[in-house]
Amino acid sequence: MLVQIHPKNPDERKIRMVIDCLKKGGVIIYPTDTVYGIGCDIEHPEAIQRICSIKKVNPEKTQLSFLCADLSHLSEYTKPIDTPIYRFLKQYLPGPYTFILEANKKVPKLLRTRKDQVGIRIPNNPISQIILKELGRPVLSTSLPLPEDHAIYADPEEIHEIFEKQVDMVIDGGYGGLIPSTIVDCTVHPPVVLREGAGEIE
Repeated sequence: MLVQIHPKNPDERKIRMVIDCLKKGGVIIYPTDTVYGIGCDIEHPEAIQRICSIKKVNPEKTQLSFLCADLSHLSEYTKPIDTPIYRFLKQYLPGPYTFILEANKKVPKLLRTRKDQVGIRIPNNPISQIILKELGRPVLSTSLPLPEDHAIYADPEEIHEIFEKQVDMVIDGGYGGLIPSTIVDCTVHPPVVLREGAGEIE
């Protein structure tokens, strides 16, 4: 199903359709402030497994991340964050960044690495933001390109043509970006940039 949602003024009825899909364990493709992502409600392990199957990755060996609505949401799923790191996150979020933090036991095992770390994003995108707020919990976030496919899909209609049989819903929020998020490891001091992407880190 392809659902068109205005990128700046999301329609409430269509957002409810997305929320219903997620709560039923559906897999969606959605816009972020970087590239289009593929995701699901983190409380549905079978949906997470579906995404890993689509992406052809082993969740035990791959860093999976999730989207949070804000920093207070984030604190529910990470171990206590010291003040300097909190200020660092507050400086750059919401924005095109993925921060690696120490996970607490509330994070599903499929989303935790063997080091008990998790990637967290707070996107600066109206569609993503309203989905997260209405759902009331995080959404799994992984970029759309498949391991053997280095193309970045920006056209939602093309995305729908390619993936419509693998996912439950594709959200058309306009053309997506071409550069993925910058990944920063905050489990070490000082934090280390693991991947340079959209957004700059001083």
